[in-house]
Amino acid sequence: MKRSLIVAAAVVALALASGAAAALVPGVYDPGNTGCPKASFANGVLHLEKNCPTSTNAAAGADITGFTGQTFTSGSFTLASTSQCQGGSPRLNVVTTNGLFFLGCNNVTSTINANGTATYTFTAATIAAAGNQVPFPTGTIQSIEVLIDVQGTADLSNITVNGQVQVPAPVTPTSKDQCKHGGWKTFTNPAFKNQGDCVSFVATGGKNPPNG
Repeated sequence: MKRSLIVAAAVVALALASGAAAALVPGVYDPGNTGCPKASFANGVLHLEKNCPTSTNAAAGADITGFTGQTFTSGSFTLASTSQCQGGSPRLNVVTTNGLFFLGCNNVTSTINANGTATYTFTAATIAAAGNQVPFPTGTIQSIEVLIDVQGTADLSNITVNGQVQVPAPVTPTSKDQCKHGGWKTFTNPAFKNQGDCVSFVATGGKNPPNG
């Protein structure tokens, strides 16, 4: 993962410029190279695993890009079952100009869907209804991520921020606009050194290889 996940008190701010397309960037935080955290996205589901003790300094999740400079109004995700909510994990970590805000699945009351899945919605109202266990994010967004850092697995779908459903960005840019406002940072096939590198790649139909 190019941008480290926030684990416990380790805060790594994401610095994408406002206006970048909103997207999930799955990845892991594994400074000890344990290999235990895994993150993947397929068929609309973000699958997260931490196959080691909770005390291990590792996490699996995804950065949520494209909201820098905005105000956080709502967030949500759906789990395959309530059993996948283990304490405060999975959770949204929202870093704003006013600090770091944790929004864990245990901080709101879930809605059980007809298929047995459970949806967790984070708004000022749902946080208050659950007893204001955590403060609701204020200030303007600097970064957001969703993660698990306890031992276990989680299958998340319908991940939303401010009403927008989040899915991974295309791995290869297909337009110059996708390279702008920090969007060049989200591509992996290929990776780019800067915005100009990405724009050149698109303009030449991939004939001008990236320098990154």
